[in-house]
Amino acid sequence: MPRTSTAAIAKRLVHLRDSGGAVALGRVLTLVVPTDDEHAEAAIEAANDASREHPCRILVLAAADERGTSRLDGQIRVGGDAGASEVIVLRSYGPLTGHGASMVIPLLLPDAPVVVWWPGEAPEHPATDPIGSMAQRRITDAAASPDPVAALHRLAAHHVPGDTDFAWSRLTLWRGLLAAAFDQVPADVVTSATVTGASNSPSTELLAAWLALALQCPVTRVSGPAGGGIVGVRLERPSGVIELARPDSRVATLTQPGQPERRLALPRRSNRDCLAEELRRLDPDDIYGEVLTHGLAVLDAEADSHVGLAEAHATGRGPDVAEQLRHGAELDAAAHVRAAAIQATPSVTDKAPATAPDRTPEKVSQKATVGKDAS
Repeated sequence: MPRTSTAAIAKRLVHLRDSGGAVALGRVLTLVVPTDDEHAEAAIEAANDASREHPCRILVLAAADERGTSRLDGQIRVGGDAGASEVIVLRSYGPLTGHGASMVIPLLLPDAPVVVWWPGEAPEHPATDPIGSMAQRRITDAAASPDPVAALHRLAAHHVPGDTDFAWSRLTLWRGLLAAAFDQVPADVVTSATVTGASNSPSTELLAAWLALALQCPVTRVSGPAGGGIVGVRLERPSGVIELARPDSRVATLTQPGQPERRLALPRRSNRDCLAEELRRLDPDDIYGEVLTHGLAVLDAEADSHVGLAEAHATGRGPDVAEQLRHGAELDAAAHVRAAAIQATPSVTDKAPATAPDRTPEKVSQKATVGKDAS
């Protein structure tokens, strides 16, 4: 629908509803996605995948060329191209790119919650943004900013209940594994913790802040090369060390006192997984808010809480990544050997069955006759 208006798009949606059924009745929310024209398709793909779990109306504000005259091009996607949702793409040009809220309001589902997701760089104050102010939940991604850690601290300064970030969603599996490790005996306290990750990883910052707030112990943030994610967590306890190491961003090794080492699949989470998780709840995430506003401050207040990887390794506080990779490869090789040995062992069903006695009627009759004669 080139050179159109929101009124014309709304009429087209009504026509589609009348001809194809009341599809809006199955939508649980409206997801607004402000982005640019270059990254619109990637955002639509992630939103479509998440909509299979949360059917919704997706409004994509794809800002195109800001120069020239104002123009709006619309596109409506339903059916197989829209997953379990209906996607409305609004490509704006000229001064119209700065009026996204005016384009969104006529297309919101009535009496349905509104969620805003910024897949790229988010506004400094999401809650006061014209689009963010109409939403119950505002989802950002600090990792998409040029300086992710600085963006995380800006979000902390302007946090409002209802705000959340993908940097926190990417920690769900890490937090679950670490919390489960404390279910094992003995239940003693953690005296110190070390969190290692990329220097520009906001998830590593949040994980260290969460541990500092939850465990009330000194936490050291070890910064590795930029561009990666979380490398590992080490928790010192009187009974022994709990360590969760993931040097290759794919498979982690969990080490606990009195327990065998375990290899766990722990890949970096996709935008689809993070978005689907955040859409499961529309109430404020109080734990995230507390970690963001108080945990980061606790972490920054600790003396010598941020060190480099080389310094940490030299003082025994940081991991030897090369050694972790080698040890993980040894564990995988040993597991393959055990699996091959189990597979090569013949099972009970593979063995030849024992010869059963011949119970044909002729044989039974012969045996009965012999017995009668003998008597």
